[in-house]
Amino acid sequence: MSLSGRLDDSGRGIGDIRLSVRVFGVVQGVGFRFWTMGKADELALKGVVRNIDDGSVSIVAEGPEQQVQKLLDWLRSENAPGRVERVEESISAADGSFRDFRAR
Repeated sequence: MSLSGRLDDSGRGIGDIRLSVRVFGVVQGVGFRFWTMGKADELALKGVVRNIDDGSVSIVAEGPEQQVQKLLDWLRSENAPGRVERVEESISAADGSFRDFRAR
């Protein structure tokens, strides 16, 4: 997106999107959050990754659509750590509530 490099008043990139994901499978205790943080940093995304009590992992990532799609493609690939069985995602407008990408 050509507008994604520009920022609005909140510091959010114009045209940025938010990806909300739940990843199911063997994704806890295998470095999944660590590797997801690294991939998000590589793609210059902002957001958070956290373990959920049911054994899944929740990810919220904001950034340019192309970069967010690369993260989603990676999560669905054999390169993702552990054993991903299912990825459920939704896309919405970014709200600029993140300053970086971190694990919680």
